[in-house]
Amino acid sequence: MSTAKAGRLLIADDDPALVGAYMLFFEAYGFTIQTAGDGIDALVAYCAWRPDVVMLDIQMPRMDGWAVAREIRRMSVIPRPLLLAVTALCERSERVESLTAGFDHHFVKPAQLPVILAAIASHPTI
Repeated sequence: MSTAKAGRLLIADDDPALVGAYMLFFEAYGFTIQTAGDGIDALVAYCAWRPDVVMLDIQMPRMDGWAVAREIRRMSVIPRPLLLAVTALCERSERVESLTAGFDHHFVKPAQLPVILAAIASHPTI
């Protein structure tokens, strides 16, 4: 089940069960994965590992996903990582906040993982 576009994926969510499910799905498609349980650990992992894709929950302890996204975009890394918000936040204003923070996509939980995979596959640098 691997895909030629598989790359390095950082998954940050404070729900270990969701992280486990995400890992099973994306590993089946050949992604190399690191995880974090809060925003600070996600930012530290990003800086150390420079993944191609960063999938962040918004409502995480210590630093929310919007703040993490803003910090990643502030670094101006080339090539730009694909930033995916996967969150329970579903209001239009929250989607706008995600895009303003630098996310490329905003997915609402329960997220359809094949749709997220398609978004990753359509990104030109993955």
